[in-house]
This record gives sequence, C-alpha cells and structure tokens, in this order.
Amino acid sequence: MLRDITLGQYYRTDSVIHRLDPRVKLATTFIFIISLFVVNNFVGYLLATLFLVMCIKLSNVPPKFIFRGMKTIFFLLLITMVFNLFLTPGRAIFTLWKISITYEGLFLAIKMAFRLILLISGSSIMTLTTTPNNLTDGLESLLKPLKLFHVPVHEISMMMSIALRFIPILLEETDKIMKAQMARCADFESGSLIKRAKSLVPLLVPLFISAFRRALELAMAMEARCYRGGEGRTKMKPLIYQNRDRIAYALVFGYFVLAIVVGRIIF
Repeated sequence: MLRDITLGQYYRTDSVIHRLDPRVKLATTFIFIISLFVVNNFVGYLLATLFLVMCIKLSNVPPKFIFRGMKTIFFLLLITMVFNLFLTPGRAIFTLWKISITYEGLFLAIKMAFRLILLISGSSIMTLTTTPNNLTDGLESLLKPLKLFHVPVHEISMMMSIALRFIPILLEETDKIMKAQMARCADFESGSLIKRAKSLVPLLVPLFISAFRRALELAMAMEARCYRGGEGRTKMKPLIYQNRDRIAYALVFGYFVLAIVVGRIIF
C-alpha cells in the first residue's frame, strides 16, 4: 500500500507536459480543481475527464502509475459515499427501519466520489511531471505579488516543496522499518483493526526519529551552503515563458470557460 502513494513523486521521462513552465502546471492544476467545484452535472464531469485524459496522454506517464494512488484513498472514498448516500434527504429508493437511500443521496455520492478521483489524479500529474526545484521556483514566482504585504513567499514555497519531497522519502523509510521488524517476527497484517493499529506504534517511534534526523541533516546542509533565504538570490535557470506555455495557457482558459458554460448553463 505504501508503494501505491504517488503524490510527491517525480516520474522521469520526456513529454510536452514535462517541458512546460512550472507556473503553467501550477496554474493549470489550480484552474482544474476550481472547475471541478464549478460544474454541477455529469456533462461537466465528462468534460473534466476528457481534459484529464488529454493531460495524461501528453505527460507520457503510464495511467497505471497515476491511478494506483487511488488505492490509498479507498476508505476516504467509501466514507464519503456512505455519508452522502444515507444522510441526504429526498425521494426514497430503499428504506430499512429509519435508514433510507434517496435518489438525491445516490446522485451526490457518485458526484463526490468522481470529483475526489479527478482531484487526486489531476494533482498527481503536476507532481509527477515537475521536479521539486522547479515546483519551488514556479510557486515563488506566482506568489511574488504577496511580497507587497510582507508575506515570506520564498520560505513558504521552500517549505511546501520540501514537504512534497519528503513524502516519498518517508514512505521509503517506513517500508524499510516495516521489513526490518517483520524479519523480527512483527505482525502488521493479522488480527482485528484495533490490534493492527496497536502494532503500528513500534513503527511510529523509529519513523519520527528518522524524520527529525533527516530534517536536522537538511538544515545543517543548507547552513553549510550559506543559505540565508531568498532575498537577493539569483536563479541558475530563470523561468522564461515559451510559445508552448502561452498555447497551454490559452487551452486551459478555454477549457475553464467551456466548463463553466457546460457545467452551469447546460442541464
């Protein structure tokens, strides 16, 4: 299950999406997420699905690698569907004692699950096609206007980039600790849910120690390289928009306008 988490990982290959400016990919992801909350019918979700399929095709990332991350949010999907299915009032389809399944609840459960799948998949494409350094530079560039309000843009971008980068590192560390403890006859898979949760306690202690150790090593490495924040720093590879980036912006904004029209006006 740990290997199925794709958020924060970078898939090294050559594609149109990989060569795009990181600011374009960040803006595209943000617009795509907004569009999922703007549309209100299945025609709009179909349009969002087609846009996502096009992005996956252009990214050259295997679809299996992207959608295997859905296994990690299975319980979240299940809880979302159950709550919407049984707690939404409306016309009853099936009633057992005081529990009713309604048409409105069924529609809302399917819609919320579909929205969550598209949201996770769209966000994964951004991290799979963008290196942590480019992600930091793009985020810092997009948030630059906030400097007028004395917001530490560079520090915020650096922290978000490091957090994303640490996700696969900590997952790999967790996998190593689990294998080491399983070699010493530790059991993480059998027994009741409470028993399995208790068996994870010995796993959390070394994991937290490892995380703090890695954080300390990272801080010492940054200080050894005279890192003092983003003020006055120059870029070895400055971000410059190319023609492909402008075309991507036009396509994304065209999709967003079409999503608003299809998702809100057409019923």
